[in-house]
Amino acid sequence: MQIIRDFQFVEPENRGASVAIGNFDGVHLGHQSVIELARSAAPDHALGVLTFEPHPREYFAPDAAAFRLMRSATRAHRLEKLGVEKLYELPFNAALAGLTPEEFARNVIHKGLGLSHVVVGADFCFGKGRSGTASDMQRFGQEMGFGVTIAPLMEKSEHVVSSTAIRTALSDGRPRDAAEMLGHWHRIEGEVIGGEQRGRELGYPTANMSIEGLHPPKFGVYATLVDVLDGPHKGSYCGASSIGTRPMFDGELPNIETFLFDFSGDLYGATLSVGLVQYLRPELTFDGLDGLIAQMDADCAKAREILAAV
Repeated sequence: MQIIRDFQFVEPENRGASVAIGNFDGVHLGHQSVIELARSAAPDHALGVLTFEPHPREYFAPDAAAFRLMRSATRAHRLEKLGVEKLYELPFNAALAGLTPEEFARNVIHKGLGLSHVVVGADFCFGKGRSGTASDMQRFGQEMGFGVTIAPLMEKSEHVVSSTAIRTALSDGRPRDAAEMLGHWHRIEGEVIGGEQRGRELGYPTANMSIEGLHPPKFGVYATLVDVLDGPHKGSYCGASSIGTRPMFDGELPNIETFLFDFSGDLYGATLSVGLVQYLRPELTFDGLDGLIAQMDADCAKAREILAAV
């Protein structure tokens, strides 16, 4: 998959794609249906996705609480798995935010990227002040010569599939419900960073990763499926992960710490993708380390049982 981060100086081979437009946070089933429409609308053209970085919500409210389900690299990995060939990841800045809906359609879609077809959701808004609608995009396409498909909102179990609904499920400790809407396990990806090695001292060495900038799932312990994406230990593993602030050790910044079953090796600097399968329990404090170790033994035994059935 090729990533294009400019719409003004685009090589000829990167023009003419059929694209789905949106933020695609989580790349859930609704997003996937929009991408499939872009694939079928112009099968003789490259399949693309047009999105923005940072997320417009981050741009307009930089001090708001973290809400993203995915970092940009995680989103790119997921889109590549879906067969997306061109990812137009445009910088969302004052210039782009200031374009009127017509200017966005003309300067970005038509003249800049030369797109052959675009697919947008029924609730799609674009342009300065989010004043443009999906119907406006359809009208601009007719005027400027590119095709437009409006995708209906996807419903599952009588509820609309949305990033907001997925965040709610994760906040409630319901990763399986989130996975039903995502079409895949919710994954936290990142580089393994140095920790205080307390887990190693307890017999449970963990791979520590930051969750800064991401919507925090319910704090506690999870059964997890773990992919090591690079390095000498690249592969898939089962494990147990703790998300939170480590109350036993006066932690402050929330993170995710993952213990890989039946694994021995150094993961510092490797990139991990941790899939949340089932919530096991909330964060707890114990009278001493013996109680903590006994609970960790029980957590891992339970996680093994759950993951054996996945």
